[in-house]
Amino acid sequence: MNELHGESRVVALVPAAGQGVRLGESKPKAFVPVGGSPMLALAVDGLIASGSVDEVVVMVPADLIDETRALLPESAIPVHVVPGGAERTDSVRAGLDAAPDATFVLVHDAARALTPPSLISRVVAELRAGAPAVVPALPVTDTIKSVDAAGAVTGTPDRSGLRAIQTPQGFDARLLRAAYATDTQATDDAGLVELLGTTVLTVLGDPLAFKITTPLDLVLANTLVAQRNTPIAAREAVTTP
Repeated sequence: MNELHGESRVVALVPAAGQGVRLGESKPKAFVPVGGSPMLALAVDGLIASGSVDEVVVMVPADLIDETRALLPESAIPVHVVPGGAERTDSVRAGLDAAPDATFVLVHDAARALTPPSLISRVVAELRAGAPAVVPALPVTDTIKSVDAAGAVTGTPDRSGLRAIQTPQGFDARLLRAAYATDTQATDDAGLVELLGTTVLTVLGDPLAFKITTPLDLVLANTLVAQRNTPIAAREAVTTP
């Protein structure tokens, strides 16, 4: 029995086997440092700090397993490292196989390294309240256009009904396993669950949970970490004429 949460267990899966070509780095994206620490380590730190997770499973390239174990923080909860797959879906399947006793599963992008622990806790709270699938979401602020293959605009959807989806995405473990038992494809885990006809609940996301995908994203992330690590008095001294 889990001492914190009774018999139910929340296991967070962190796919970290992707190369991150758009970031322009020579190493897998999850291992690129932000503020001196690899994105992956920051993401795992956030999961642990939430106090809502009982176990973390990280899926990485097979040749980086030992390196990953060395860089991850020591923790009061188990953090396992297993081989990932060629595609993200393959990695999530590997993570599910490594967490057979999970009641609830979170799937969290390592590239969302600055996700606040409070957001993670919000997702888990809704799962424990009975929602089968929960995703963090933010209102879309840009105007969105649909276009055809030639780039011509075909429509302008009403953005009031659109949301940008973040992670961690949370699921009843049995539901996510059922979704991954199919051969269908989707751009995120919630998309696979939606195809089963399950309602996915949204909770308020957080701007800090942005995905570090491009070099500009990396600059922003490093700046935010530098500000976070600078004492308030020092920041005031810089900004005071």
